[in-house]
Amino acid sequence: MADLAALKTAVLTGKRVQAEAAAREALDAGADPGAMLSEALIPAMNEVGVKFTNGEYFVPEMLVAAKAMKAALEIIKPRLAAGALGAAGKVVVGTVRGDLHDIGKNLVKVMLEGGGFEVVDVGVDAGPDKFVEAVRQHRPQIVAMSALLTTTMLSMPETIKALDTAGLRAGVKVIIGGAATTEAFAKEIHADGYGADAAQAVALARRLAAAPA
Repeated sequence: MADLAALKTAVLTGKRVQAEAAAREALDAGADPGAMLSEALIPAMNEVGVKFTNGEYFVPEMLVAAKAMKAALEIIKPRLAAGALGAAGKVVVGTVRGDLHDIGKNLVKVMLEGGGFEVVDVGVDAGPDKFVEAVRQHRPQIVAMSALLTTTMLSMPETIKALDTAGLRAGVKVIIGGAATTEAFAKEIHADGYGADAAQAVALARRLAAAPA
């Protein structure tokens, strides 16, 4: 019987090499790839989020756990049943126009993937047109925008307006995050939610993806 506990522990403790090895061993032992996702990778990243919220983990610990999860995910992804990876929903993520910071955005991305979401990353310095194009092409449930600088956060309401003008706003939930943003700003620009950190962003994405349209 495959030892999924070893896989979960390797991710939780941020041991990338061990996570890859545990993923391969589990597959060789006949583990179901979907079960590896739902019983090891997702629970591990959920626990990472809880530890971060409780002050037991900090950004470095989150990053190494996310890298370990990503490495294991790459091992099992080819064996996952079609659609299994995106079962939780689809999210378009990006850092807004004028902002080249990507650490926070990348952390949210890998934690979303670890939580079972399919993620479309439009990168950094992404203008409203880039988000509109991604939403039109991929039809996500959620758009997640990041801004580290106060000078770039004003691109967020511009992007929301662009989605509205394109007739796409009603079909997606928009969440924002990053050092420059606040919950009050999210409400001001009529976003659907605000994540103060990656763990909160993922939890918020889950709630919004599960909410009735």
